[in-house]
Amino acid sequence: MEKERNYTLKIWRQPNAQSKGEFKTYEVKNISTGTSFLEMLDILNEELTLKGEDPVYFDHDCREGICGMCSLFINGRPHGPDEEVTVCQMHMRMFEDGSTITIEPWRARAFPVIKDLVVDRSAFDRIIQAGGFISVNTGVTTDANAILISKENADLAMDAAACIGCGACVAACKNASAMLFVSAKVSQLALLPQGQSERKRRALAMVEQMDKEGFGACTNTGACSAECPKGIDLSNIARLNREYFTASVS
Repeated sequence: MEKERNYTLKIWRQPNAQSKGEFKTYEVKNISTGTSFLEMLDILNEELTLKGEDPVYFDHDCREGICGMCSLFINGRPHGPDEEVTVCQMHMRMFEDGSTITIEPWRARAFPVIKDLVVDRSAFDRIIQAGGFISVNTGVTTDANAILISKENADLAMDAAACIGCGACVAACKNASAMLFVSAKVSQLALLPQGQSERKRRALAMVEQMDKEGFGACTNTGACSAECPKGIDLSNIARLNREYFTASVS
């Protein structure tokens, strides 16, 4: 049987990128422990709307841990205290009755605040546009066994492709580095035969775009991988460094 709990919410409110933001405090009561975190925010927003107040703006879409839109910094951690889940997958049973929950947007120069908890993550889109694709005409669908790929490479490519581009790695990094995201997108194509023709250009172009967007440098603290909701491994960053070095000297 689900229990009901009360919480104090300290939420970052900011009208737009040019305005100065601040924390505002709200009380939510009788919240079922089976309620998801986003559903709890929905309840808060319904109460605010009924009072004639501006609701809290936050991003969401699938609410199934697939899209990565629900990117919130909760009590000092990207996506909150649960392990390898997005905010929409986390439930209020993770928080003790009467606890105070601090909710912020991603903090990174490359992710400017649009409003409240919503940030502009189009920098990731531009990095993908710079090289995170295969432009070769692959033709009609072929038999799965027509192109031989080793089990090891197939598994590594699939693990890298699990990245949903939420930006938790950037939010967790003290330098706001996007290396884990970029390395995952480079790795998933560099490990497969279909990605070989643009392999060198891809690494150079995506790293160049990452730097243009203003992301910080990687210092290998490992916070990015530790907070990644999909568990993207740090070995991908090592692979990106090798890909970039090889492309630079050849």
